[in-house]
Amino acid sequence: MAQARYVSIDEGNLAQTCAAFEARLRVPEWNTHYHFGDGTARTANYILLLDALNFSFWDDPRWRITYHGERLDGYWALAAALKRAIEEGDDITDARRMAAMDETALAHVLRGDHHIPLFAARLAHIHEVGDGLLAKYDGQAARLIERCSFDAATIAAQVVADFPSFRDEAVYHGQTVKIYKRAQIFAADLYGAYHGVGSGALRGMDALTCFADYKLPQILRRFGIMHYTDDLARRVDARVELPPGSDEEIEIRAATIVAVECMREMLAARDLKLSSVEIDWALWDAAQGAPPDGKPYHRTRTIYY
Repeated sequence: MAQARYVSIDEGNLAQTCAAFEARLRVPEWNTHYHFGDGTARTANYILLLDALNFSFWDDPRWRITYHGERLDGYWALAAALKRAIEEGDDITDARRMAAMDETALAHVLRGDHHIPLFAARLAHIHEVGDGLLAKYDGQAARLIERCSFDAATIAAQVVADFPSFRDEAVYHGQTVKIYKRAQIFAADLYGAYHGVGSGALRGMDALTCFADYKLPQILRRFGIMHYTDDLARRVDARVELPPGSDEEIEIRAATIVAVECMREMLAARDLKLSSVEIDWALWDAAQGAPPDGKPYHRTRTIYY
């Protein structure tokens, strides 16, 4: 961010948001309605599969599913689609099932209105997870967690090492920038899905950053915390795609992480001790209720978020 040319952080508005944090934002509970979780090793496999597919939902028209009479899109649609498959008797948490899944089977799991973007990449990720779990962990993500001594940052790093699709890196002015959104969210989702016990009894959660996607920058901009240059603002507002790995895209994601870290420090100074993960969850939850006439999120077609 010291080198940023397109994105800046407004410390005044950041401080105002922190002062009114509890009035404007809340840290949501883990959603058990759309997520699968039975407290067994299957839950860890579900979470790893979910986060291997947790990227790039935006489109026009949007992919949507119907789950128990509810119309869902985006991340919630993905979580519920995987849960729906399990409820229908398709044990997609089985690593052998993941490794052998074909296009027809995945299309059925994700059936709904319109097509989910980057379908071929998602199928490749499922195979990568299934094959990797079978080769290194006897098909169980819970064993990966155990080998990492239940340490959140170690788990995220191991996921990056074992599954290349989680290697969320870019090069900015010759410097490698490691963001690792989906690898870190895997650790956080384990904690949430297991309610902090069993395979979710993770230590070192404070070592995780927020999960730099496209919804957090949107609400940080809405709160006046994140500012774009006039040219970048025009492109984002016109829904012009930003190339993955472009300076603009990397700066948006970097600014998101830095802004949340600043929020964490400011909130701690006000005796409100929240992790970056909890602040992320609060911001993401608030972003789901963005006004229809609000500024859009930036669009980058990528497998990383």
